[in-house]
Amino acid sequence: MEFRITPPGGLCGTVRVPGDKSISHRAVMLGALAQGDTYIENFLAGADCLATIRCFRALGVKFNGPTGEGILVARGRGPQALQEPTRVLNASNSGTTMRLLLGILSGLPFFSVLTGDASLRRRPMGRITGPLRQMGAQIWGRQEGNLAPLAVRGGNINALQYTPPVASAQVKSAILLAGLLAEGETMVTEPLSSRDHTERMLKLFGARLEITGNTIRIRGKQRLEGQRVIVPGDISSAAFLLVAGATVPGSDITVTEVGINPTRSGILEVLKQMGAELTIFNQREVSGEPVADIRVKYSPLKGISISGELIPRLIDEIPVLAVAGAVAEGRTVVRDAAELKVKESNRIAVIIKELRKFNVAIEELSDGLVVYGGRPLQAAFCRSHKDHRIAMAMTVAGFLASGQTVIEDADCVAVSFPGFFSILNSLRVE
Repeated sequence: MEFRITPPGGLCGTVRVPGDKSISHRAVMLGALAQGDTYIENFLAGADCLATIRCFRALGVKFNGPTGEGILVARGRGPQALQEPTRVLNASNSGTTMRLLLGILSGLPFFSVLTGDASLRRRPMGRITGPLRQMGAQIWGRQEGNLAPLAVRGGNINALQYTPPVASAQVKSAILLAGLLAEGETMVTEPLSSRDHTERMLKLFGARLEITGNTIRIRGKQRLEGQRVIVPGDISSAAFLLVAGATVPGSDITVTEVGINPTRSGILEVLKQMGAELTIFNQREVSGEPVADIRVKYSPLKGISISGELIPRLIDEIPVLAVAGAVAEGRTVVRDAAELKVKESNRIAVIIKELRKFNVAIEELSDGLVVYGGRPLQAAFCRSHKDHRIAMAMTVAGFLASGQTVIEDADCVAVSFPGFFSILNSLRVE
């Protein structure tokens, strides 16, 4: 699908973004491991989360929904009720599905095979399979278990004390989920704090964790109980609307019920540092996660440097922050973001290639990029590279460019933000 964009006179209104992708994945997984029914409200029925449901259905878990209202019921009967799948488990394009499911499968006493689409089969899995093998799981795959398809023979795994070389919520979560099914106490110590949705949700489902600084301990063989989970709006999806509101003249957007988990809210801090007129209000906690409404108005931005502990807290938002940097005054520098090279695409290379088509002065660093702001953007014919976040970032760039911009393969936005284009059209002021 091609999407065509012309600059609006502004973007104004109040909207709600779809449920958080990371939390939706985890609610399905813990609901499948729990005893009793789990009711998930505002579930993100995007392609990635639906892949997680399909995998757990193949493991014997029954689900009702998701309904058009975003209600999903996972009918968990505990990990002992999960069954050896009769077919290959397909995670499609979802790295979260594959990596976290590897942790769970490592603790289950049967054989399974896990694969994905061509993009996912190119993404490295060694940093997951390595520690899981240390726990006792047998895992085979391409490049000595670094690439899918991956075959897993789990069960009878032991606790592990592990320090990942880089902060990664997916690595941490896979080990914690395996630890939940292992003998003894598993400990993960991160070099920097990564998103903590798994820890929060484990607590919601009744698991006991000990968290000290960047170290998390979990004892194995704990029983989880089914819960009611209300999924907040995804701040990574809201980021595209917030940047559009901050950069498109005449804009005034309010996004309601957005998750503002401090391990994810780096985008808000960066936009404020850049000079965005941003207001966070109506703060509360829902299902163990902090939630708020966010209002953003257009204002001139200035370039800043982003690095260090901020990066894990906004790694998915860097493509659209590069767009903000293109219209900001001065330089915007991103460092310590080499993780972007192993996402759905090499996002550093791709965002540079595509933004240059818009007349943006941008250069690559070994672990990030530099954007030189202030040049007028020109409409472009660009590619999504089948990466949902690239497609949405290019949409925001198209709003800022003179002329008509065309985005090829734009339907990939359904991975994380179904209805993205219709929401933008509802905000558009001519």
